[in-house]
Amino acid sequence: MRLWVPLLLGGGLALCLPPSPLGFLAPLPLAGLLFWGGLGFGFWAGVGFWGVHLVWLPLSFVLLFETPWGAVPYLPLVLVKAVLWAGVFGLTRGRPLARAGLWVVQEYLTSLGELAFPWGFLGYALVEAPGRMLAALGGVYLLSLGVLGVALGLLYWGGRLWAEGVLFSRAGLGLVGVLGVWGALWFWPLPQEVGNQTALLVQGNINPLRKLEGFPAEEIYQELTRQGLRAYPEAAVVVWPETAVAHLPPGLALLLGPRELLSGLETGFSNRRVLFKEARIVYQYDKNRLVPFGERFPWDEALRPLYRFFFRALGFEGELVGRTPGQGYAPLGRYGAFICYESVFPSVARALVLQGAEVLVLASNDAWYGPSFGGLQHFQMGRLRAVETGRWLLRAGNDGVTAVVDPYGRVTARLPQRQAGFLGSSFAYRQAQTPYVRLGDWAVGLAGLLGLVGLRRRAKGAIV
Repeated sequence: MRLWVPLLLGGGLALCLPPSPLGFLAPLPLAGLLFWGGLGFGFWAGVGFWGVHLVWLPLSFVLLFETPWGAVPYLPLVLVKAVLWAGVFGLTRGRPLARAGLWVVQEYLTSLGELAFPWGFLGYALVEAPGRMLAALGGVYLLSLGVLGVALGLLYWGGRLWAEGVLFSRAGLGLVGVLGVWGALWFWPLPQEVGNQTALLVQGNINPLRKLEGFPAEEIYQELTRQGLRAYPEAAVVVWPETAVAHLPPGLALLLGPRELLSGLETGFSNRRVLFKEARIVYQYDKNRLVPFGERFPWDEALRPLYRFFFRALGFEGELVGRTPGQGYAPLGRYGAFICYESVFPSVARALVLQGAEVLVLASNDAWYGPSFGGLQHFQMGRLRAVETGRWLLRAGNDGVTAVVDPYGRVTARLPQRQAGFLGSSFAYRQAQTPYVRLGDWAVGLAGLLGLVGLRRRAKGAIV
């Protein structure tokens, strides 16, 4: 088969994931990817997919650091991801059902270990669809199974209809049924959700490179907070982004009064989130899931010369020091506070809710994505944590996306990206637990079972 076929199918599938609005088209290229090819086909499909899905990486780093060295991490990351696809495709050649099951298992495995990078999950194709509410039952992995199931239906019933050539037949009805299920996911009516509390979210829009040079952000956040509290004096909580300040400004207690403040605090060794109330820190949380090659450096001893060369090429001087990870997940009082990269790990938000969090509060600094679409892609993925846990999500970003998301995944309020400002919006504390919170990633086990059944059915001569 010509090389352009897997590249086109992989790239087409990438264009159906966030931040693209084309998620409703995802089953079309996916059906071809489930049907065709083995190891080599999977590799080139992976190159097409990851090359498009992660193109924000060179776009952001080259412009932010003003050097072509910023594009260096892109190629090895795409190739590693493509090799993983090749493995799945090679094991499941001619076995669409097995490929669908192992696809989801692979998604889950990429969220584990030292090099965890859980990007590109198929379930995120539904993030703009009301059908995302299925995530409350089985998380993003259940959504991935749903998208794959529709693609399998198109493949099976579409193939039978093509072979029979009779529109009004069992195959035709089966195809209409599959399309009906997919359409229902996009037009599923959702109930209204009204908050009874007010949150004030602050967006400083500070260049991260200036922060590294010692630029003081405290005055900016204090002034924006002062303006915001004049506009929303009823606010119960104020939320600042990740690493917003190096220390809490003096006089802040008088400014806040009885309100609570959740702020990102730079400590030098930990990426910390604190809950500040009545002139003192009452809770703190250190980020557990650190960004590989950014906040921590795998195989530091062996690769230190390479790390040093690359970071100096980007303009960083001094000794290379990683951050210290936290030692577990615990809410800050009623607030399930988590930080930036942790938003793409379903297990993090789930753990916080299991520990009693009544609202999710995410702090992020997506200014590192520069003008690319990476920050928006990051937001859309993290948005699904609200659905999985049945909690309101308050998200404060340094340059965006700063937004409030309700437990049904709807964005109820949002600030424009890349401008300083504040956002006041309603939310509510909730205590009920979703099936996903109680049962966890059971959909991954189901996917593994489907993979085994698919491999067994091939031995008996079945295709799907």
